[in-house]
Amino acid sequence: MIVIPGAVAAMAGRGPQWAAWVDHLPRIVDQALRQWAIRPDGPPTHGHCSLVVPVRTEDGTAAVLKIGFPDEESEHEHLALRRWGGHGAVRLLSADPHHRALLLERLDADDLTGIADTQACEVVADLYRTLHVPALPTLRPLGFYVERWSADLAALPRGAPIPHRLVEQAIALSRDLIADRATPDRVIHTDLHYANVLAGPAAERPGASAAERQWLAIDPKPVNGDPHYEIAPMLWNRWEEICGGQQRSDRGRNRDDAREGVRRRLWTLVDAAGLDEDRARAWALVRMVHNAMWAAQDGDRRWLTRCVIVAKAVSD
Repeated sequence: MIVIPGAVAAMAGRGPQWAAWVDHLPRIVDQALRQWAIRPDGPPTHGHCSLVVPVRTEDGTAAVLKIGFPDEESEHEHLALRRWGGHGAVRLLSADPHHRALLLERLDADDLTGIADTQACEVVADLYRTLHVPALPTLRPLGFYVERWSADLAALPRGAPIPHRLVEQAIALSRDLIADRATPDRVIHTDLHYANVLAGPAAERPGASAAERQWLAIDPKPVNGDPHYEIAPMLWNRWEEICGGQQRSDRGRNRDDAREGVRRRLWTLVDAAGLDEDRARAWALVRMVHNAMWAAQDGDRRWLTRCVIVAKAVSD
C-alpha cells in the first residue's frame, strides 16, 4: 500500500464523490500494481484531480501510474492518448478506463514554465499541428459543453460581477461558433498550457535548447471541436510574468501590461500555428467569460479579475 499524499487526502473535503474516490485510491493503486506487474519507484505526487505514482515495469522500464478522478473531463483521456500514439503527447502503455487508471511512459520533469513565454507559445503551436487529428466518434463534441455553459451564462442576473457586454458577447459568439461548420472538428486537448507540456525521455541531452528538445503534452481533457478553442489556457497561465512585475499600487499600468502580454501571446500562437486570428479571439473570449462565471460563483475575485482582463484584451 502506498501512502496517499496529504494534499490528495484533503480532496475528500470537496464533497461526497471526492471522499469516496480518496477512500478507494489505495485499493485502486494496489489493483493496478498487481494487474500490470509494476512496482512503486518513488513517492507519489498529484495533480488537481489525480494521483501520480512513479513506477517500474517488470523489465525495469521507468513509467508512471496515474489515477484520475472519475469526472467527465478525464473519462476519455485514454482514447486521445491511444489515438496520438506518443506523437506530440505522452505515450500510453496501458489503461483501465473503469478505474481511470493509466500506465504512461515517464517523461522528464522539465516543463515549459522554464523558458520564455513566447518561445513556449511556439512550442505549443507546433504541438497543435500534431495533436489536432481528425475527430474521434467516441469523444463528446465541444458544443455539448459550450451550449450548457452558455445557457448558464444567459441565466446570470444582470448584477453579476462580470461586464454585461462581455456576457452578451460570449453568448452570441458561442452560438455562432458552434453553428459555423467552416472549420472541421479535430481532437483537441483543451487544457494545453506551459505546465502540461513536459520534455520527452529522449530529450535529456545536457545543454539541448528548447527548440532541440522533444516536448510532449500530458493531461488532456479531450473533446472533438474547433482547434481555435485551444489557445486560452496559454493566455491566462504564468500571469505574474505577463503583468510586467508592476506593484499593486500601479494597477492601471499592471492591467495595460497584462493586456499587451495577452495579445503578444495570442499573436505568437496564431502565427506559429497558422490559425485564424478572429476565430481564436472569439473562442478565447467565450472561454474566459465562462471561467469568469465560475469564479464569480466560487467568490474568487482574483481569478475573476484575471478572466475579465484576458477577455477584454482579446476583444479590443
